[in-house]
Amino acid sequence: QVQLVESGGGLVQPGGSLRLSCVASGFTFSSSRMVWVRQAPGKGLEWVSSINGGGNTAYADSVKGRFTISRDAAKNTLYLQMNSLKPEDTAVYYCVKATAGCYDYWGQGTQVTVSS
Repeated sequence: QVQLVESGGGLVQPGGSLRLSCVASGFTFSSSRMVWVRQAPGKGLEWVSSINGGGNTAYADSVKGRFTISRDAAKNTLYLQMNSLKPEDTAVYYCVKATAGCYDYWGQGTQVTVSS
């Protein structure tokens, strides 16, 4: 069965960095479109970044230039490198597998808190 397990969240000061990881299993990871979605306290879900099977990436304007999505097919792992973090980046971050425009499998989420 499909499993997505995130890690790497935590508490970081403004301007700091974190790298989120998502270990995937149960499907062909290397050719799948993968997405990072976040949910800030009291707010709705926000698309953050995505990468398709060809390695093409996309970013929300709010994180462009600060976050980098990548994948290691040999390790079945998706990453989100987050630099220059701001308090407004505080959220639960979810790793999501996307198929034909549908977000069909979600990880359990990892909490990122940016605060001094």
